[in-house]
Amino acid sequence: QVQLVESGGGVVQVGGSLRLSCTASQNAFRNFVLAWYRQTPGNSGDEREFVATAAMDNYPTYAEFVKGRFTVTRDSAANALVLEMDELEPGDTAVYYCNLFPYIPDVWGQGTQVIVSS
Repeated sequence: QVQLVESGGGVVQVGGSLRLSCTASQNAFRNFVLAWYRQTPGNSGDEREFVATAAMDNYPTYAEFVKGRFTVTRDSAANALVLEMDELEPGDTAVYYCNLFPYIPDVWGQGTQVIVSS
């Protein structure tokens, strides 16, 4: 069973930065591509949008709305997928989740809350 734990969220002002971490078991980290997703306040139900992923060779892919502001990397020493978020905007306010890429519904964890205040 894949277990992922998100951390690093918080409250930040517009233009600020946060660093999110998704920690996985060594087996999960070595065998699966992980990704970040988010659920914004305006989304209903369980809808989550893709944010970023890093392939096994660390090649990143980003949603259009975060390009140039977010950086995703695989940290092999920590078995973690790290999301560096810069130039945060109010629209980035959301609960950020880690899952496989593509996601598996049974893997969703608690997420980590990010609030960008203006």
